Amino acid sequence: MPIHRLNQMTWTEVEALEKSRMVALLAVGAIEAHGPHLPLDTDGIIAASMAAAAAQILSLENLEVLLMPPLEYSAARFAADFPGTISIDPEILRALLTDIAENLSRWQIPVLGLANAHLDPTHLRSLHDAVDAIEDRAPIRVAFPDLTRKPWGTRLTDEFKSGACHAGQFESSIILAASPERVRNDKRMELAPNQRSLSEAIGAGVSTFEEAGGPDAYFGDPAAATANEGLETIETLGKILAEAALEALNRPESV
Repeated sequence: MPIHRLNQMTWTEVEALEKSRMVALLAVGAIEAHGPHLPLDTDGIIAASMAAAAAQILSLENLEVLLMPPLEYSAARFAADFPGTISIDPEILRALLTDIAENLSRWQIPVLGLANAHLDPTHLRSLHDAVDAIEDRAPIRVAFPDLTRKPWGTRLTDEFKSGACHAGQFESSIILAASPERVRNDKRMELAPNQRSLSEAIGAGVSTFEEAGGPDAYFGDPAAATANEGLETIETLGKILAEAALEALNRPESV
């Protein structure tokens, strides 16, 4: 089945779509520091790659797929002190996602899938709050595979599971695969590994990258990244989102 991009369509083309077996996919990113070697929109690139990979899988399942324009801003409090980072009020994202879902439900689209790789805890709370609000208010099911929770995160790389994975090998590999021209490789190859676990620091109540032991806004081993690893990870992320979307499509509507 075809993959549609909403921002490239006319309203009459949207009206003519067969929506009963449709999944809308929305990539959610952030603008925040990702070391001295990756662009500020790294999380958006990863989320968009995840959505595109999932779209290919879902289209082979005889589903119509609608790729939504991405959301590029969110809460990014851990990186807020780094120039270039833009951190918005988390309530704005919750309200925006809820309104988007309500619009999709008026078009009779049954499932919205959220592609997300931005793991700031405030941002994740916004997404979960949005999912709860959507399911309370709109006749649309939401697929949000939170990569920080089982079983999703257990399918990713060892570095990701260690928690030392912000702008490290995990994320750098994906950007090398998805947008290699955006990686500052000369800087990347000079970076020493930073094995401090960001997830453990968050669990201990730390609230900034600096406090967590990341003065240059990276955790993990950027120099060890490869495009091949990135391609494999994008494939896995796509499978995760596609599986979550199919599960949502097959469960009863909220009442």
